Amino acid sequence: MIEKLLPHKTRAEETIRRSILKTVSYRAIILILDFISIYLFTRQIKIALGFMIISNIYTSVAYFFHERIWDTIKWGKTSLKS
Repeated sequence: MIEKLLPHKTRAEETIRRSILKTVSYRAIILILDFISIYLFTRQIKIALGFMIISNIYTSVAYFFHERIWDTIKWGKTSLKS
């Protein structure tokens, strides 16, 4: 039903390059938010930086694979039009 409310767009499969760029841009935002929230709780820059770096390494890898897996799922995709 919601598809009727949205304009029709042609959907192409994502390239690995696009997935990497989306991952990097999303993680940059999360890095900033993580640092701010942890710093506000601890008032310690070293702890905020350490947690921010470690958590964002493994979550970036997980997000990339999550995107690639979802790109293989055909549900919710529209057909390509020439």
